[in-house]
Amino acid sequence: MKPRIQKPWLALEIGNSRLHWGLFVGETLDCTWNTDYLPDSVIQQLGNGRTLDDFPAKIFTLPCPLTLVIASVVPSQTALWQSYPNVKVITLENVPLKNTYPTLGIDRALALWGAGIKLGFPILVIDAGTALTFTGADSQQNLVGGAILPGLGLQFATLGEKTSQLPQLETQNFTSLPPRFALNTPEAIQSGVIYTLLAGIKDFMTAWWDLYPNSKVAIKGGDRTLLFNYLQTLYPELTARLIVEPNLIFWGIAAINEV
Repeated sequence: MKPRIQKPWLALEIGNSRLHWGLFVGETLDCTWNTDYLPDSVIQQLGNGRTLDDFPAKIFTLPCPLTLVIASVVPSQTALWQSYPNVKVITLENVPLKNTYPTLGIDRALALWGAGIKLGFPILVIDAGTALTFTGADSQQNLVGGAILPGLGLQFATLGEKTSQLPQLETQNFTSLPPRFALNTPEAIQSGVIYTLLAGIKDFMTAWWDLYPNSKVAIKGGDRTLLFNYLQTLYPELTARLIVEPNLIFWGIAAINEV
């Protein structure tokens, strides 16, 4: 029997803020990177195999156009990528999770499916992105449910934009936990947002383990490392069981693309 040919292909997660890319060779994730949204002219260049600065050079040594498998939460961006010559869009109907509802985000569904396939069901996924989400499934691969709230950066941005005197804070400037009872406005904002967010994460994790004591819990998203470090300082017993894995959605895309 001839060995299966390991063809290269691209996975694209279109998020609320950026594009998240993965290069696969067969079932193996070779590398990942992020870009800003791309205009139609650049999409055409990519389809024609033209070299792009924000992409790994190795991509442009491969046969073009590479198959592109997309998962998107931004319909206008999904429409833009339809011009790519060899594209497949994954929708909720393609994800074998049971008990889903029509408006469940494809990003949440794929991350949950990918985590469950790789780490085992039951599983809880925390996505620390623009929005902070919790999404869980039981041992029978049924969606148990979850929650959505503004993410860390969005909470700071909202206070800066929707008030007249509070400053705009950027999470990339944070290095350690602020004092809980602060004596200046920037640290007071940090304290209010960070400690309540961490307490909420702890509450959801412990509630999940009350339901499924042996379940794995994984965290992904752009703020995953910052939040993990904060949690490790406050609740080390929680982080001992928390898996940090940025590629959960790519795991899900790969699992669906195999079918």
